[in-house]
This record gives sequence, C-alpha cells and structure tokens, in this order.
Amino acid sequence: MATNINSPIRIHGIAAFQDNYIWAIDNGEYALVVDPGEAQPVLDYLARQHLTLSTILITHHHGDHTGGINDLSQYFSPTVYGPEKEHIKGVSVSVHPRDTIHIPQLDLDFTILDFAGHTRGHIGYYAPGMLFCGDTLFSAGCGRIFEGSPTDLFQALNTIKQLPLETEIYCAHEYTQNNLQFALDVEPNNLLLHNYAKQVAELRVNNHSTIPTRLSQELLINPFLRTDQESLQHTLKQRFNHIDCTPLALFTFLRAWKNIYPSPLHY
Repeated sequence: MATNINSPIRIHGIAAFQDNYIWAIDNGEYALVVDPGEAQPVLDYLARQHLTLSTILITHHHGDHTGGINDLSQYFSPTVYGPEKEHIKGVSVSVHPRDTIHIPQLDLDFTILDFAGHTRGHIGYYAPGMLFCGDTLFSAGCGRIFEGSPTDLFQALNTIKQLPLETEIYCAHEYTQNNLQFALDVEPNNLLLHNYAKQVAELRVNNHSTIPTRLSQELLINPFLRTDQESLQHTLKQRFNHIDCTPLALFTFLRAWKNIYPSPLHY
C-alpha cells in the first residue's frame, strides 16, 4: 500500500482497527502520519522502516483519528497540527482553513481546506498531487453528517471538485465496496461504475487497498460528486417522480438515503 508521488517521498497506508488507514509520508529518515487513531501500528511501522516521527496531522476530533496522539508524542515529541475549531488533546499547532503549513523535515507544504460537515471543524490537508481528507470523501461515497449540515458537506465536496483532476485522495477508511452497492442502486446504468465495481472486487478478494482513489475517477462514479450531472438527475427523476434535482437538494436526498441503506427509501 505504498505510493510514490515524487521520490524520495513515499506514502504508505498503515492498517488500523477494522477498516481505518493511518497515512504515513516519509523520505527515508523522517515521517509524518495523518489521523493516528491508535499508536501501536504506527510505532511498529516506524521501527520496521527506521523512521523518526516529526509530525502528526489531524483532520477532526473523532477518537479513531486521534487516539494515538498521546503515546506517539511520548515516544517522538512530534509537532501535532489540528483544526482550530475543535479542541483536541495533544494538538500543539491549531490551524484554520486557508492556512499553509510547512513540514521542514519533508520539505512539504500543505494548504488547509475547510471540510466542515462530518464534524463542525473538520479540515483537509492538500499538497499538489495529494489530499488527506479524513472522513469527508470516500471512494464512491462521502462521510456521514454528525455535527454540520448538508450544506456544509456539500460545500466541502465542491471544494474537492475544484482540485486538479490528477489529485490522489487519501481518505481514512476502506469503505469502497459498501459505497459501491449504494452507488449502483443510485445509478444502475453507469457503465464506468460497473467497471470500477469489478476492479474493486478483484482488489478486495486479494486483500488489496482501494485507496488512494483519484479525483478524475470519483467524478465519474461517486454519486455524491455527481448531483450536477443530468444523467444522474434523469435516473432519479424516473424513480422518484417529485424529487428536487437541484444539486444541493439532490445531495441532501442521497445522504439521507445512504443513512438508512440498504433499507428502501419511501419518497
């Protein structure tokens, strides 16, 4: 699960809990990790690779993204960045949207993006070619709305849609197959979606990750990014006669449906 962006930088997904990914970026000497929900898998990886942890990036306050901060900080004393709007124990540098942070050990700059919706203060970290989006966007899906509003999350996804098409998206969970079941129900005539589902099934049967995903692909297969597409709107109008197909209303509808899926939606 390692990806080379520009050598010598490497990106590796550390498996945690049942389906979490803790993303590690390193240059062979120093590493940063994104959303370490637990410390031990990170400590094991750093030891195997002989890396020193310099930095932790936190997207939001949920425990499966923050639970390892304390132990990792005791071992390495990293700089811990986190959202200004969320009070997270162990964060040493609070950041807010439109900030830029520099990671000197890796010579990387990240722009902070406003991803409110899943939580009120959720943020993303963007550098050219890569986005760490926590629980905002998943392959073929998006996060639940726990503290924000549908408008908040819709705006966050629109922010992602404005990024370069080649952007690799590093989300925090392996939810792709579950999301695809819903996406195929929403848009059963999308041939690209069917092809992607076959690719994902092959990856998962071999225990391979489906993440990162690429923005160019998500725009073709992810219903939560496609509410402005006539093909999706037409499909849903045929199924739900009186549905409001303006993009925000359609997004709100789809998010409410996904919340109860696979139960049928009575509309």
